[in-house]
Amino acid sequence: MAPDPQPQHLHLLPRESAPWRKAWAWVRRAVDTSHWFPHIPLGIAVALVGLSLLLAGLPGARELLHAQLAVQTIHGMGIPGLAQSGLPIVVLGLAMLLTSIGLLLRSRFSWIVALSLMVLTAAFAFHFSRSLYSTALGWDLALLVALLVFHRAFNKSSLAAGTLFALASSLLLVIYAVFGALYLGREFHPPIHRLSTALYYAVVTMSTVGYGDIVPVTLHARMFTVSIIILGITVFATSLTAIVAPLISGSLQRIVREEKHMNRKDHFIIIGNTSLAYNTYRELQKRQQPVTLIFAQPPAPGDFEGADIVVGDANNLEVLQRAGAPQARAVLAMRADDSENAFIVLAVKELGGKVKTVAAINDGKNMDRVRRVQPDIMLAPQVLGGEILAMALSGETVSSDFVLDRLLKFGGAKAGAS
Repeated sequence: MAPDPQPQHLHLLPRESAPWRKAWAWVRRAVDTSHWFPHIPLGIAVALVGLSLLLAGLPGARELLHAQLAVQTIHGMGIPGLAQSGLPIVVLGLAMLLTSIGLLLRSRFSWIVALSLMVLTAAFAFHFSRSLYSTALGWDLALLVALLVFHRAFNKSSLAAGTLFALASSLLLVIYAVFGALYLGREFHPPIHRLSTALYYAVVTMSTVGYGDIVPVTLHARMFTVSIIILGITVFATSLTAIVAPLISGSLQRIVREEKHMNRKDHFIIIGNTSLAYNTYRELQKRQQPVTLIFAQPPAPGDFEGADIVVGDANNLEVLQRAGAPQARAVLAMRADDSENAFIVLAVKELGGKVKTVAAINDGKNMDRVRRVQPDIMLAPQVLGGEILAMALSGETVSSDFVLDRLLKFGGAKAGAS
């Protein structure tokens, strides 16, 4: 009996790709929303709203801040007049610009602040000055709904977001204290008539120093002073917590991870932040296998809770030594850049030992180049998916042996012999 004809050979990783395939690969990377949606569009939208508010209120605020005009008018303006002057809208615009940076970082606290600013802007628009605030009111309400819908995307806590919160809250408190002191200027002894005097009183009161050279003499002035003191203490405490907490948390995590350094033996090392690396880590965890992760940057708090993580450049021999590469069962280079994966394999081989190396291949044209560094296993799941789909659509038989043979392409001597 004649043997069954062998299936037509299909190259797993073609040497060259047609221009349209390269264009399609670029489009697929661009539309991968996991890296930029929804935090980047929402952050940019909040920044645009803040910029529009700033430009709308800047002319009136500039006139109000003029020295002579401020002395003559602030005391008799009243709250509605101060709201229509454009100063509050400038403050809201600046706060939104700062908050938008935190949204780009997926900060949970920035998300809360952004919601508060949207509600505050809508309240000002309906109660005080529709003409000034109407330019951003529509966007404001739309963004308010969008922030509520995508609330799960903002779950990060970072030092940058904490610093932005400290700057924004301090700025808002200083403006509130300065113009409140000017508005109630006649209710102090001696009266406050100058912007510089109001700034001095605000800083002294917020810091709870209280030299006593300017004293509130009416109930309104005293309650205003109490509010400055309480807000000053609150802003200082929360700002300190927002900035120091991530630093302490990061230091504790580094200490814990360094303590685990001595126990790294007969484990797997996964390098990269791709979806393939994440899925491999989760599957090994399900099977209760020891895993050490190497990241170029520290992951956000809450990500990889309890994982053994080493932060550094995986091409560096010292970083690989810290991760216990010579004592590992296998090192899996799974970065998005094939050349980086090849260099990691070379670095692991330079350390010596019997550790196996796995190199992920994302682009078919790099197959031969990665094979030259002789990894034990070359993994190309993305290219395999395209080949299996083409075979299925063409009516060819796709067996489990064929899939396994294509999925795990052995490098080194085995690859050269095949």
